[in-house]
Amino acid sequence: MVTIIASTNRPGSSTLQLAQYYQKQLAAKGMETNLLSLAQLPPNLIETDLYGKRSEAFAQIQDIITATDKFLFVIPEYNGSYPGVLKVFVDACSFPESFYDKKAALVGLSSGKYGNIRGIDHFTGVCHYLNLHVMPLKIHIASIRKEMDSNGNLTAEDTLRYTNEQMDKFIKF
Repeated sequence: MVTIIASTNRPGSSTLQLAQYYQKQLAAKGMETNLLSLAQLPPNLIETDLYGKRSEAFAQIQDIITATDKFLFVIPEYNGSYPGVLKVFVDACSFPESFYDKKAALVGLSSGKYGNIRGIDHFTGVCHYLNLHVMPLKIHIASIRKEMDSNGNLTAEDTLRYTNEQMDKFIKF
């Protein structure tokens, strides 16, 4: 199973739009995926699902994560790194069955000009610690609001080329 994770809980985010774009494009290439937005996390996750506790609401998410072999994380830049909700999500997931010896591709995005380069590097370190194998080709999409049209499609020729290359490599990864 392949799961795309929109790595923020911000309502109406560009992250979710980009994750949906990846899902649509991967489907056109023959890869079926699940999409998990961190906006779907239980609102009281910190109280109910850390340190060995498990709520019914998160148990369903945990089942998806455990069954996933390959992840595609779409990660926005928050304060020069990745969102805290992504770290809380990883911390809430069971170890080792959630991520150990599985594969991941990483896509960074930002409204600024760097496309979350630092956040992707930071999250790569977390992935390595979890023994989650990260695909070498990481994409950084800067100025996301200029890169996507009103239908949630990427429009810049170079971005289309690089994201297509990443998707093709992810399918083979």
